[in-house]
Amino acid sequence: MPSLCKSCLTTFDHAPRCPTCRSPRVVTHDELFDLSIAHMDCDAFYASVEKRDNPDLADKPVIIGGGRRGVVSTACYVARIRGVRSAMPMFQALKLCPEAVVIKPRMHVYAEVSQQIRQMMTELTPALQPLSLDEAFLDMSGTEKLHGAPPAVMLARLVKRMQDELGITGSIGLSHNKFLAKVASDLEKPRGFSVIGKAETADFLHDKPVRMIWGVGAASQASLERAGIRTFTDLLRWERDDLFKRFGQMGDRLYHLARGQDHRQVNAREPVKSISNETTFGEDTGDPDILDGHIWRLSEKVADRAKAKGLAGRVVTLKLKTDEFKTISRRHTLHDPTQLADVLYREARTLFDAVPSRSQYRLIGVGLSNLVDEGQAGLAGDLLDPQATTRSKAERATDAIRERFGKDAIKKGRALR
Repeated sequence: MPSLCKSCLTTFDHAPRCPTCRSPRVVTHDELFDLSIAHMDCDAFYASVEKRDNPDLADKPVIIGGGRRGVVSTACYVARIRGVRSAMPMFQALKLCPEAVVIKPRMHVYAEVSQQIRQMMTELTPALQPLSLDEAFLDMSGTEKLHGAPPAVMLARLVKRMQDELGITGSIGLSHNKFLAKVASDLEKPRGFSVIGKAETADFLHDKPVRMIWGVGAASQASLERAGIRTFTDLLRWERDDLFKRFGQMGDRLYHLARGQDHRQVNAREPVKSISNETTFGEDTGDPDILDGHIWRLSEKVADRAKAKGLAGRVVTLKLKTDEFKTISRRHTLHDPTQLADVLYREARTLFDAVPSRSQYRLIGVGLSNLVDEGQAGLAGDLLDPQATTRSKAERATDAIRERFGKDAIKKGRALR
């Protein structure tokens, strides 16, 4: 049976240890050298960068996130053993692991390391689809002749190079489609290398929980459970039409995934689907003036990102989280796409004013989705708002001044609230 040593990259027939370096870090699978769709996921990426840059943290539990009122961005595996998880409120994480070292994210550092990793991946294949700073899909089809080694060997070489040159570890999932490759990369973290072959797909999935599917969160899981669906075997009992009628497009996707089918290509130019920004307050607040200032600043940030990417959007979303951790989400579809902070702010503020109950809030966010090229953005103005064109011109002029003299060259008064 084909085997690969993750330590020295020797290939051999099955053995419990590598015959060259005697390492037990061996991957063995019938289809090891036949599969080419991979998912690489860095291990606790932000925390790994912090431990690399500060060796004193090596054996300590590390949490990356905001202050006590923020949420956990990520946590190292020492903290995860204590129950700390991403998106967990910080106060809860510190109850589980009071000795943890909490570090504010250094996004510019993580982005720089991410770019170095991405460069390593592009040397393997042009068919690279990043999902975030720390994970990506790779299609290694047809690269064996180029590299003189099968995809599995080159992927093992990638994570070895990441550790040797950057001090960052990663886990590999290798399979015959994107869905199973992503599932595989989570099976043996950290420093994992897992394979799901075509021949074993049905047996592998049959008793697995549907929450394993990327994108099935708590709400989707609850909806599926109400229909008696907890595992992939439960899904197999449903006809395709019935799943579609019950769950819409998601039901059609579930029908195929239950059979291990995923026809999506690794797309190096996967379009951005949404742009958003949110902030968690140091103290709960229900003050309309303070919240108004945050809505403006968030709208500016979203607009700046849309302009930088050459995008505009039709759907504006407002997100609120109350002091009781209840999430409120409101959205509105515009007549024309926009990338202007002024339009985003006015729509988000209208959505906020329409929220029936006035609560104390711990988080607020603004988002823009249903994105299109900026060339489709509305330029004709608003007949119901004669000043809209004037404000649009003023915002474009402000952008030009900031580009020349810095982002703090001009600020609106509401930004100071």
